[in-house]
Amino acid sequence: MIVFETILVMLAVGVGMLGLARRWHLPYPVLLALLGVAIAIAPFDVEFHLEPSLVLALFVAPVLLDAAYDTSLRDLKRNWGAVLSLALIAVGLTTAAVAVVVHHLVPTIPWAAAIAIGAIVAPPDAVAATTVLRDVKLPHRVSVILRNEALLNDASTLLIYRLALAAVASGGGIGAEVIAPAFLLSLVGSLVAGVALAWLVGQVTRQIEDVPSSIIFQFISTFGVWVAAEWLGMSPILAIVSYAMTLARLPSAYPSARLRIPSYAVWETAVVVLNILAFLIIGLELGPVIAAAPAHELGHWTLVGAAVLATVIGVRLVWTLAAATWNRRQIKRSHPARFDGGTLPDWRTGLIVGWAGTRGIVTIATALALPGDFPERGMLLFCAFAVTLGTLVIQGLTLRPLVKALHLEEVDPIEMEVRQARIATADAGIASIRDDGAPGAKVLRDELALERRVAEEAREGDGRPTPPEKAVRARALVARRERLLELRRDGTIGDDAFHLIEEELDVADLAVATRT
Repeated sequence: MIVFETILVMLAVGVGMLGLARRWHLPYPVLLALLGVAIAIAPFDVEFHLEPSLVLALFVAPVLLDAAYDTSLRDLKRNWGAVLSLALIAVGLTTAAVAVVVHHLVPTIPWAAAIAIGAIVAPPDAVAATTVLRDVKLPHRVSVILRNEALLNDASTLLIYRLALAAVASGGGIGAEVIAPAFLLSLVGSLVAGVALAWLVGQVTRQIEDVPSSIIFQFISTFGVWVAAEWLGMSPILAIVSYAMTLARLPSAYPSARLRIPSYAVWETAVVVLNILAFLIIGLELGPVIAAAPAHELGHWTLVGAAVLATVIGVRLVWTLAAATWNRRQIKRSHPARFDGGTLPDWRTGLIVGWAGTRGIVTIATALALPGDFPERGMLLFCAFAVTLGTLVIQGLTLRPLVKALHLEEVDPIEMEVRQARIATADAGIASIRDDGAPGAKVLRDELALERRVAEEAREGDGRPTPPEKAVRARALVARRERLLELRRDGTIGDDAFHLIEEELDVADLAVATRT
């Protein structure tokens, strides 16, 4: 029971941290990382250890799928150069630089193990980036780059990580003659496997019509894709990313609103739970390691951790600033007519992209997945946690003030596209029932015409929401709910009728709450 009780306490404390994060307007991974530190230095007698083979599948697969499912292929295509430069070049440089630093400070560590820690700390995390950026108003292009690079970063670095583990296990290095074919096979095979499995899952998904079965099958298929990719010798990371992107665009896999709305809530909750557990479990694992380490060794670990943190931040900043400056010159030279100082890459966008490279659950999970007999495992766990904590606290807490100080502003294209989509969908709805003489058709046509007019007026204005229209809808919903409660209290209606109408009002409430 001690493990079960420990998990309950961890989740309860994590929920408390989420509440504090919302109240203080902080990214919640920051507080979770600080809580992990507290657990690591607290005198706990609880031993909590997960099998390394389970850690990546349990923590990374659902988190990656959730982030990849919402990825915009259009935006990715438009910014593929910047995204790939970060996912391949910046990550490769970071991995190499960290490996050199670690090997210099710890000469006894094998090069393969040094490369492994470089791969562990190199990729910014998709979830950490999303939570850090949630309350920060960034130019759309910068936001797209940060969210998309995190997905591809994970794929490239975890491939390096797996090759490094194989090199350590074999007792030697792996040459280019082995790496190149393995990389090509993993890249192509994983992408193809992800697409094929998405099509197969889509055929099954269309047959599922009840909410519990649909959500359970989503998790089963996610872990199934991961396991299948491992069995086939592919990269489960790439397979999950291609699987999620394909599944999100398959008409056969597109669920009804009745299935989609609750599944979104469940997935959001699952990602938060996994973040809580990952940060707290590494605290539990680090505790005994820190307690058993001699004082002089712990001091050396701190030095190595600080050096790795500085390297991770420094290499990324140098690359993003250089890339932004070079891109600006190229665009200005090749397309002078398009030059507009407010929209082109410059040192400010380079600084923001570089400073937003926070690490999170993927770094923690890959560190936890190191085998128990891995060289210098305790020190590598310490370094991974130091980098995650350092980037979340130093960069995560200063990103918003930095964005405000740099005055990075632009018209939000998403708001404009939302207005355009509302007008187009309202027109389609009106056209479909224009000649319908049913009693409710005229009412629905009037409602759609009103929605179209509101969207048109917003588009002609400054592109912002129309508070009066939204407030009117919200006020009417409050009155309807109060009246519904009165009807149940005085016995006019029973609970069955109450819950049916309540569900209708909930749907209307969601529509009002999500209007922009």
